[in-house]
Amino acid sequence: MISQLLFAVILIAAVYFFTKKVKFISRNIKLGKNIDRTDSAAERWKTMAKVALGQSKMVARPIAGFLHILVYVGFVIINIEVLEILIDGLAGTHRVFAFLGGFYSFLIASFEVLALLVLVSCIIFLIRRNVLKVKRFHLKEMVKWPTTDANIILIIEIALMSAFLKMNAADQILQARGVEHYVQAGMFPISALLVPIFENLSTSMLIFIERATWWFHIVGILIFLNYLPYSKHFHIILAFPNTYFSNLKKKGYFTNMESVTNEVKLMFDPSADPYATPAPDANATPQKFGAKDVTDLSWVSLMNAYSCTECGRCSSECPANQTGKLLSPRKIMMDTRDRLDEVGKNMDTNGGKFVDDGKSLLNDYITVEELRACTSCNACVQACPVNIDPLAIITDLRRYLVMEESNVPQEWAMMATNIENNGAPWQFSPEDRLKWTDGIELKQS
Repeated sequence: MISQLLFAVILIAAVYFFTKKVKFISRNIKLGKNIDRTDSAAERWKTMAKVALGQSKMVARPIAGFLHILVYVGFVIINIEVLEILIDGLAGTHRVFAFLGGFYSFLIASFEVLALLVLVSCIIFLIRRNVLKVKRFHLKEMVKWPTTDANIILIIEIALMSAFLKMNAADQILQARGVEHYVQAGMFPISALLVPIFENLSTSMLIFIERATWWFHIVGILIFLNYLPYSKHFHIILAFPNTYFSNLKKKGYFTNMESVTNEVKLMFDPSADPYATPAPDANATPQKFGAKDVTDLSWVSLMNAYSCTECGRCSSECPANQTGKLLSPRKIMMDTRDRLDEVGKNMDTNGGKFVDDGKSLLNDYITVEELRACTSCNACVQACPVNIDPLAIITDLRRYLVMEESNVPQEWAMMATNIENNGAPWQFSPEDRLKWTDGIELKQS
């Protein structure tokens, strides 16, 4: 009974702290500007099933994609067993689903094979990061915590899978010895290889090993559950809503502010009535063009930031990054998440209200040089395995620079002036545009 009570306390505490952190993240995401992503529900469900569940974009890089699918499928399916462990822990039973007979044996055998595949895949991932040093894992932003975080996740998964196999190895020996409480159930093709290591141990020592690894496995999973919201690994949960609410428009389609669009329409339509729409409220907060801080971004962009896997595929595909420029799309997402966390903690400290801290996403986290390096090519959006859109954040920040601060390079200003005055980027009148053809004899077709 003491064991069951202890288990219940640990479980309740784990669920409480996980829920509390998820509420913090949910509140932070809702700080973003409203944007309608409720259209085309069927296509959105299809996108989520294909990209998040089916891992379709992961296999663009076959080796990493295949290993990731093994870890993804293995970890999800193996944790079906968590349901049995939870029931056993609360009820004081052991292998409560053993009544399933042959199907149960099939499940346990499948779990063991998958556990081995997950373990091997995680070891390979560790080698790729720390020995082979794949370039995208070692860009400027991947220092200290991001690198440590990735290694912690892999080590935890290796430890959990190892504990699972050791638990089964001890369990099957205890089953064979007919020890009370250890019902004969399951098939153990992988952990059976560990039996020779444990078979000469005493029954009491085997019970200790089985119980210790059982507790390590389930408590480790609950700790891992609470680690997720603090880690890049939270994408295993957010990938689903993130892909569902992702931008379905074709790459390269730019959104415009409605107010700006209406102004342009009035300029090009002399017959338009500027008073046809209601006058703006004089007491309303003036509309801001673009984004300076995280609260100026859309809630989708903020969810994108929390969904980032930090895999670096975006930065490895970015032409600006690959030519040595300062821009890294991954850093854009990481900076947005860091600033959003900072804003959220500020609000919690000040009773739910944000108190100006003299900082903003623009300049304090993301520099003008980074923003100007972007070519708007959408390579980062195309490469992301969970449909994150760094370009949306970059565009909003650049829009603020141009429209709120008139902060543009001299070359851009000259081009805009030429378009305004001459109808083209070049510094000569429209009448002179074809002068370059003077003296050229054009053949009639």
